[in-house]
Amino acid sequence: MRKALRFLASLLTIVAAVGVYFTNRLMYMKKKEDEFILNRERVAGRIIDTDYEALKKRDVLIPSPFGYELKGVLAEPHETNRYVIISHGVTENKFNSIKYMNLFLSRGFNVLIFDHRRHGESGGKTTSYGHYEKFDLKAVVDWLKNEIGPGLLLGIHGESMGAATMLLYAGMLEDGADFYIADCPFSDFKEQLAYRLKEEMNLPAGMLLPLADVFLRFRDNYSIREVSPISVIDNIRHPILFIHSAKDDFILPYMTEALYEKKKGPKMLFMAESGLHAQSFNENRKEYEKAVDEFLESFVRQPQLGMPGPSF
Repeated sequence: MRKALRFLASLLTIVAAVGVYFTNRLMYMKKKEDEFILNRERVAGRIIDTDYEALKKRDVLIPSPFGYELKGVLAEPHETNRYVIISHGVTENKFNSIKYMNLFLSRGFNVLIFDHRRHGESGGKTTSYGHYEKFDLKAVVDWLKNEIGPGLLLGIHGESMGAATMLLYAGMLEDGADFYIADCPFSDFKEQLAYRLKEEMNLPAGMLLPLADVFLRFRDNYSIREVSPISVIDNIRHPILFIHSAKDDFILPYMTEALYEKKKGPKMLFMAESGLHAQSFNENRKEYEKAVDEFLESFVRQPQLGMPGPSF
């Protein structure tokens, strides 16, 4: 009897250790240092300090519904009602969004970039891959709508986790923007985790994910199964441009293709030839910009009279 109890106690200890280990990996994923991201973008020529410093912009603090603040930068060089919000990927920060900000600024939009929870200068203790981030994105959207007032034409661009967050926001909460650009999102977090477990650790997802899900529910109050953009894509009526690199081996391209196929209404798909994960813009800039221009020209209404619009 004592041996059986000791065995059971040992087994429960092992199970608990495994559950805590995997949920720690999820909740506290190692982020890139802010200075590393800034220097990387500078060296690549995607951030030019003199241009950024000269840009008409202001720092903003937006309250999260979870009690912390989201740090953002609102660039407004144009007299226009056309704005884009940029939603960055996991381990990144708003510096990674500057290249996309410049893309839209050059097309006559004003742009808001911000740090997701637990990233950059924003608050928040855990990363949830879109679950809590979608509520923060709603707070950012609501703040901008209140700031600009009626007549706002709004787009949201998301990369990787930021794209999944954007789709979850649009599909689960409200289809609150006029258009969306989803760059390399995952379609289902459980499926993405299963793939990464196999690729990185050669571990069986069928055993580990249910265990991790139990611990995640207990520790961070949500389920892996709730983070599923493809389950809510039917609710998004406004236009979406889907982007992915054909060579992406971190989030596989079929996930974006599945989202594109299931999306009802106006949509476009651009599959970049070069680059790995989240490198479609960096490695295919001309083609990327052409796809964005075609999407805007096809699906986004023209600016109000007297307002600057995109250069097609």
